[in-house]
Amino acid sequence: MSVIILLLLLLVIVFIITCVKIVPESKVYIIERLGKYKSCLNSGLNIIIPFIDRVANRVSLKEQVADFPPQPVITKDNVTMQIDTVVYYKVVNPVLYTYGVERPVIAVENITATTLRNVIGAMELDETLTSRDEINAKMQMAIDEATDPWGIKVSRVELKNIMPPAAIQQAMEKQMKAERERRESILIAEGEKKSAILKAEGEKESAVLRAEAQKIELVKEAEGHAESIRLHRDAEAYGISVLLKSGLSSEQVVALRGMDAFSKAADGRATKIIVPSELQGLVGLTAGVLESVAGARASSAQQDSTVKQTARPAVPVQIHETVESQGTGEEKK
Repeated sequence: MSVIILLLLLLVIVFIITCVKIVPESKVYIIERLGKYKSCLNSGLNIIIPFIDRVANRVSLKEQVADFPPQPVITKDNVTMQIDTVVYYKVVNPVLYTYGVERPVIAVENITATTLRNVIGAMELDETLTSRDEINAKMQMAIDEATDPWGIKVSRVELKNIMPPAAIQQAMEKQMKAERERRESILIAEGEKKSAILKAEGEKESAVLRAEAQKIELVKEAEGHAESIRLHRDAEAYGISVLLKSGLSSEQVVALRGMDAFSKAADGRATKIIVPSELQGLVGLTAGVLESVAGARASSAQQDSTVKQTARPAVPVQIHETVESQGTGEEKK
């Protein structure tokens, strides 16, 4: 009797285990009754009829990642290269996913390979290397449309690696090296150009400053020369006024000015000067006057420090020591 009770208890436990199904979160169980689709069991506690209902498939509703191996593709310019892709997909209809296609992951892999060949075949090599976003968008749209009948939603497609042939890679490296050398040459040329421009601007500014300095020097020299002429004229006018105040007549002053002209004509190189006899008497009379005129001229020249040329004596008279005066027309040696 106890054995029968134990067998009944065992059958009850087995019945409970087989009829009670606990479904985890983010999963769905496909239930078939006598080989025909019955329902989907969502997450939580579910009860089925044992030995009649069975779990045909356990489907995950999480987003999944499928990393497919490299596929050989040919570009528009006949370059063969290897490209591997990564597909992000999610099951949105467990029934279609279970009954729509046999081995859905393999189906997604094949549709990805064919779509990749179609997209890359319409592009050249350079465009393929620089248009990954465009390729990803085109593949995602095409694969998502193709997998809709299978209950799969493709959210993203990425090109993981693009591997051109070895010869193409070497050519690309040479091209990259040449481009870098070209940029280096351009930078060096621009640096030299800026250096030459700055040097030319410096020389230009230096030349302008030198010209301005020379201009200022000439102006100062001209001002000094003009001041010298003014002082010379003032000294001569002062000497004439002193002569007039000393009691000499205008004719006698004119005669003395004639003696100054004689001395200038000789300029220290003549050996003889003809002196009229009427001027000989004036020489002693005007000796003191000449000394006062020379002193006035010297004091006037010392007042202006910028004057470079000193004025000559107002009435320079060169008179030799030996004088033979025997009347009008005699020579003075």
